[in-house]
Amino acid sequence: MAKENFKTITENRKARHEYFVIESMETGIELVGTEVKSLRQGSVNLKDSWCSIDNGELFIKGMHISPYEKGNIFNRDPMRVRKLLMHRKEINRLFGKVKQDGLTLIPLSLYFKGSKVKVKLGLCKGKKLYDKREDAAKKDAKRQIERAVKNNY
Repeated sequence: MAKENFKTITENRKARHEYFVIESMETGIELVGTEVKSLRQGSVNLKDSWCSIDNGELFIKGMHISPYEKGNIFNRDPMRVRKLLMHRKEINRLFGKVKQDGLTLIPLSLYFKGSKVKVKLGLCKGKKLYDKREDAAKKDAKRQIERAVKNNY
């Protein structure tokens, strides 16, 4: 059995702050050659991206892949809508959850799995303001405990 190597390109840290991640899954993404070269350089932004299901197909919107410097005429629009690759049965299941439960599909990270680019997609529920404050308070308390332990030793 061959060992799969993972190389993280980018993570959407804002998504963990803004949403509760209920479920996550791996999808493929349809890209052109210059976009892959740009990803290898790490020039991508997932900050304000989201996913939608249109006509039974899954698309990622708002993802910015900077144009490849040496790409000239082969470069595509950095903000173009890109198709995500997933089985029809899984897309239909996600469509039902998004429509009935009011959940959102958010890309959590982008990584290489071998030579292929994969997207970690999260089925998320939005946090309220008090949830964000609660998370910040927990993080602050943890930081203070670690600082106290460090100072005592």
